[in-house]
Amino acid sequence: MRIVIAHCTVDYAGRLSSHLPEAKRLLMVKNDGSVSIHADDRAYKPLNWMSPPCVLKESEGDEDGRIVWTVTNKAGERLVITLRDVELDASHDLGVDPGLQKDGVEAHLQELLAEQIETLGSGWTLVRREYPTAIGPVDIMARDSDGAHVAVEIKRRGEIDGVEQLTRYLELLNRDPLLAPVRGVFAAQEIKPQARVLAADRGIECAVLDYEVLRGMDDPSSRLF
Repeated sequence: MRIVIAHCTVDYAGRLSSHLPEAKRLLMVKNDGSVSIHADDRAYKPLNWMSPPCVLKESEGDEDGRIVWTVTNKAGERLVITLRDVELDASHDLGVDPGLQKDGVEAHLQELLAEQIETLGSGWTLVRREYPTAIGPVDIMARDSDGAHVAVEIKRRGEIDGVEQLTRYLELLNRDPLLAPVRGVFAAQEIKPQARVLAADRGIECAVLDYEVLRGMDDPSSRLF
């Protein structure tokens, strides 16, 4: 991973155009080829980014000490970052990440839902659990009754970051012509209202899971309420 702290301007040219005026920012270039630009007030979310696969070309510094990064993806979209006053430029090998270890309930939810995939829809079939992508595995890959692929991300508690995670998976999966179109389902025991709004905006369905029913410990037909 390469980490750079510098004053920079950022211009994006693609489906839309955007501009970030000059300010001191953190730039991250990951081993998968992704590039992201961060401020100090947005938690984990970047101001702008380019998802892999993409190519970064770096110019030599001009007489004013400015360096230009041009990041281009497969679709021809460009992120042009002009840097000056570089304060830090460091590279580190982070090695192979073991991935997120789910807690016991999330792991069990994934196992139970894979075994009872028709909980999400009649005629659904399981493709596999932990379906691999370049940025980590999708919890479940399934096919619906029409044979279309569906990526399912499972959380104990569904929040905005889970929707963002599934969005990144879908972006990569839909680049594979053997899979596309792939739609997403965000499944959790509880889904926050903000996460539902974001999911709807991204075209992602939400599904609330009843852990006790999946475990066979509760019969919803016998409830009074």
